[in-house]
Amino acid sequence: MKLPKEILLSELLNYSVKGKMALNYGNGENVWMHPPVHRILGWYSRPSNFDLKRNVWRLNQISQIIDNEIYVKGEPAISDLVTLNRFPTLIEANLININGSKIGVIADFLFEMKTGKIKYYLVSRSNPKIPGSSRWKLNIENIKDQQPGLVFCESSSLDDLFLIKSSFKNEFLQKGKKIFNRFDDMKNIAANRLEDWLEEDEDINQNLNLKQKSFYNDDKRTRAFSDKNEDDPWI
Repeated sequence: MKLPKEILLSELLNYSVKGKMALNYGNGENVWMHPPVHRILGWYSRPSNFDLKRNVWRLNQISQIIDNEIYVKGEPAISDLVTLNRFPTLIEANLININGSKIGVIADFLFEMKTGKIKYYLVSRSNPKIPGSSRWKLNIENIKDQQPGLVFCESSSLDDLFLIKSSFKNEFLQKGKKIFNRFDDMKNIAANRLEDWLEEDEDINQNLNLKQKSFYNDDKRTRAFSDKNEDDPWI
């Protein structure tokens, strides 16, 4: 199977690593990266839940990806978690805005499979391990500085970033906002129609008053009662 041109780190870590003779090296656990140049060098997998050692892989060891398995060539470098935790990484680093306040956490990134170059980061509002949480796109150009555990950006809030994936909660709030906006629109339309109806009713009443006044104030000459008596055959 042809390797993808770009892939998310979260997808890479979800694959089970297989070697020659279908030897299983376990699932990916974390990334091996070089933060100053925003480049991934490799990743490491955990053979089992009871194993203290870790298998470290380079990106160029990947031969193919089939279904949920990633096949590697060659042997891994053996290390331990204490050593690997010293490796610098921006994953789960706090995102600091232009005012010096935390606005999110670096949760993921998209990178080129061939070169390891990171295209952009994905930011979570809180704990990135919460399933289905929202993700915002953080471009490399938006990062002005970085330290272990901290990434400084030129934005003031997550609303300044592009929303890549919306959580159920966020979608519910957005849909609720749309419903309230539609309700307000319907209310405004109904109010306008009511005003138009009242104006039409007022115009009709004014026209009726004019007709009534013209009927009672007609300039026709009235005959005296005595003249009527002369023409009345019953008198």
